[in-house]
Amino acid sequence: MPRDDISDAPGVERLQKVLAAAGVGSRRACEDLIFRRRVTVDGRVAQLGDKVDPATAVIFVDGERLVTDTRLVYLAMNKPRGVVSTMADEKGRTALADFLGRVEERVYHVGRLDADSEGLLLLTNDGTLAHRLMHPSYGVPKTYLCEVAGPLARSAGRRLKAGVELSDGVARVDEFRLVDTLGRTAQVELTLHEGRNHIVRRLLEEVGHPVSRLIRTAIGPIRLGDLRPGRTRRLTNAEIAALFKAVGD
Repeated sequence: MPRDDISDAPGVERLQKVLAAAGVGSRRACEDLIFRRRVTVDGRVAQLGDKVDPATAVIFVDGERLVTDTRLVYLAMNKPRGVVSTMADEKGRTALADFLGRVEERVYHVGRLDADSEGLLLLTNDGTLAHRLMHPSYGVPKTYLCEVAGPLARSAGRRLKAGVELSDGVARVDEFRLVDTLGRTAQVELTLHEGRNHIVRRLLEEVGHPVSRLIRTAIGPIRLGDLRPGRTRRLTNAEIAALFKAVGD
């Protein structure tokens, strides 16, 4: 829609004000970005004086997507072991919503971790991004740290990369490495973009190394880091932009 058509519409604000509210910088700094043609709105280069609706405008700064709709929420959570990956559980088990007391918005988990697994989950109310992150066609990789029965067979990594025949078809990992050996157990890290149920546990068991502990440490560009079990944090603008980039937006 041409800029003149929305200049007096409800909710429309000056572009530099919207950028500043999204944390890009001061209004003066945002004006400078616009002047230097580093901002695009809905596919066109922005100009000083432009007005936008922050709830609907698609804005890029230096080629990275900027979310300006304040209704959208993006969270990282470290799911503890024993917690089910649902917002509420009909059986009364501890669920994700039990850890979201300070989050006022209604959010949903992106994908799942089984109750015995722990680590990174993403939660959001952005349905479009959530769908793309979960859909296998976008190939968003996920990284896991696993404790398995050892000693680790030399052929394990090679077999996992080549592909392992499971009951529902062949599955393979993108990356695999031995992290440490701890007596009769080993720590391994693997990355894959498969989304089938219990795929990591099934793969490692198939090559002779059942999993005793599984932690998801990354989803695409988002890393678990030092986030404590049961805690959540809001993603930064840079992390949100990186997620959009990971799904080709």
